[in-house]
Amino acid sequence: MQFPEDVKYTAEHEWVRATESGFRIGITSYAQDQLGDIVFVDLPSLGSSVSKGDVMVEVESTKSVGEVYAPFAGTVFAVNDAVTDHPELVNQQPYDDGWLVELSDVDDSDVEFLDAGAYRSLVE
Repeated sequence: MQFPEDVKYTAEHEWVRATESGFRIGITSYAQDQLGDIVFVDLPSLGSSVSKGDVMVEVESTKSVGEVYAPFAGTVFAVNDAVTDHPELVNQQPYDDGWLVELSDVDDSDVEFLDAGAYRSLVE
């Protein structure tokens, strides 16, 4: 299982990486492992606004359906269309080509993130 140091984690098993224009979000290696083989990803519309805790993405696997929550309020300015055509990318490369959404105009002032060590302790 992977725990990259260059991302922040939520207790809901999302990861967040700062980019030049906002924040990129995906699900963790642990989350994709728990879901099993991912077969469908439903991404939000570009330009849509999300509030902290909103369901942004639905990820369907052979086992169940998982929801990806907004770790903070913001505007969807990019989605990874590659995962709609190739949902297995979320399983194969959850921190790279399997990212899901990018948010801009965020308010992360009241967000409590976990670092890699704390997240590892949570899931192991």
